[in-house]
Amino acid sequence: MDIAASFCLAKANDFDNPLSLQGNAMNSQPWMAIILAAGLGTRMKSARPKVMHAVAGRPMVAHTAAAALEAHASQIACVIGPAMDEVETALAAVAPDCRFFVQADRLGTANAVLAARAALEDFPDDVLVLYGDTPLLRPATLVRLRAALEGGAALAVLGFEAVDPTGYGRLIRDETGALIAIREEQDSNPHEKAVRLCNSGLMAFRPGVALSVLDRIGNRNAKHEYYLTDAVEIARQAGLTIAVETCPEEEVMGVNDRVQLAQAEALMQARLREAAMRGGATLIAPQTVTFSYDTTLGRDVIVEPNVFFGPSVTIGDNVEIKANSYMDHCLVQAGAVVGPFARLRPGADIGPDAKIGNFVEIKKAVIEAGAKVSHLSYVGDARVGAHANLGAGTIICNYDGYRKHFTEIGAGAFIGSNSALVSPVKIGDGAYIGSGSVITRDVEPGALAVERSQQKNLPGWADKNKAKQPK
Repeated sequence: MDIAASFCLAKANDFDNPLSLQGNAMNSQPWMAIILAAGLGTRMKSARPKVMHAVAGRPMVAHTAAAALEAHASQIACVIGPAMDEVETALAAVAPDCRFFVQADRLGTANAVLAARAALEDFPDDVLVLYGDTPLLRPATLVRLRAALEGGAALAVLGFEAVDPTGYGRLIRDETGALIAIREEQDSNPHEKAVRLCNSGLMAFRPGVALSVLDRIGNRNAKHEYYLTDAVEIARQAGLTIAVETCPEEEVMGVNDRVQLAQAEALMQARLREAAMRGGATLIAPQTVTFSYDTTLGRDVIVEPNVFFGPSVTIGDNVEIKANSYMDHCLVQAGAVVGPFARLRPGADIGPDAKIGNFVEIKKAVIEAGAKVSHLSYVGDARVGAHANLGAGTIICNYDGYRKHFTEIGAGAFIGSNSALVSPVKIGDGAYIGSGSVITRDVEPGALAVERSQQKNLPGWADKNKAKQPK
C-alpha cells in the first residue's frame, strides 16, 4: 500500500476547510481545552453516559478531544459526573494525559467549568471550553476561535446562524456589532427572538480571564444554576473586549437523544463519504456505505453498495470491496478482492492480490499474496500461504471448546471443497487435500491427503426401493 497516497478518513473533519492547521502562528502557543461531559443525558434513555454514545464508531467525547488535539491543544481537562469511569477509559485512548475532574452537583455550565479550577489555576495560557456531545466539531474552527483571542479579545464566543433559532440562546449585539449578552429564549423579547445568530456554548478565554469572570457568575435565576453564558455580560461590565466567531450550524449541533444521534451519524457519514471520494476512492452507491472515523483507503479503491467499515480498517491501493461486506480491525493489502458478502473480523490480514469471496469469514488469520478463499468458508487463527487455494466449504476447526489453536497452510497448497482442517494442523507447501476430508494430522509438502469412507454403489437399489413404496 502506498501509505503516502492513502487517505485517512479520520482527517475528514477538516476536509475542504480553507484554514490549514499547519503553519498557523498560534499552533506553537499552549492552550487548554476543558471538555464538559458530566451531563446525564436523560433523553437518551440509556444506562450509559450520553457522551459515550458513538458516532462513526467513536464515542462523542472522544471526537471532541480528538478535534482539540488536532488543533494543537497542549492540555486537555475533562469534567465528568460521578461514576463515569468509562469516559475516562475512552479518553485515555485519545488523550492519555487528560486530567479528569468530577462535578459532584450538576449546578450549571459555569459550575462545571469551575469543577476544573485546579487545572485553570495551574495553566497560564488560553482556555477553550468545549462540550462532549458535539462530535462534528472541526479542529480548524477551534483554531479560528483562538485567533479571535490573538486579535485582542479577552473572551471569544462561537456562534452560528440557525435555520430555526427556536430553543437556542441568542447572541445579542449593540448597534456597533459588539456582543453584549447571550439571551436565553425564555428571557428574550420579540425583537431578540427574531435574531438567528445563536450560541453554540463554546467559549475561549485569554490568560487570567477565565477564573476572574467565572467566579463572578451568580445563580439568581429560576433554576438557581450557574450559567456560562453570563460570562459575556460580566466581561462586558469589566470593560473586556468580546469577539464572536461563527461556524456552520451542523458543526456544533449537540446530541441529546437518539434522534439527534442518528442525525449526527448521517452528517458524519456524509463527510466521510465525500472525503473518501475526493481522496481517490470510488463509491458506487455512496449513501449505502458506512465508514468508521479511522477508516483508511488507498487510491483507486472501489467500494460497492452496502459495505460496512468498522473501526481500524486499512485498505490498500486498487482493492475491490464488493457488495454487502462487513469488516473491522483488519488490513486488506493492494490489489485484493473482498466479497460480495464477506466478513473480515479482527486480525484478518489479506495479502496483495488475494481473493476473499462470497460468504467467507476470516478471523485472526493471514491470507498471503495471491491466495484464494473464494466461497462459503471459515478461516480462523491461521496462515494461508501465497497462492494457496481453499475450495468451497473449507472450514478451519480452530476451537476445541476451551482454547483456540493455529492452522498453517503452505504456499501453493490446494484444499478440496467441503474439507475440515482440525487445528492444530500443518499443511505443507504444494500439498493437496481431497474434497470432503477431515484432516487431523500434518500433511507433508507435495503430498495428497484423503480422508473419507470408501464409496459403495448398489446397482438397482433405487428402482427396488421405489417399488416398495406405497402407491
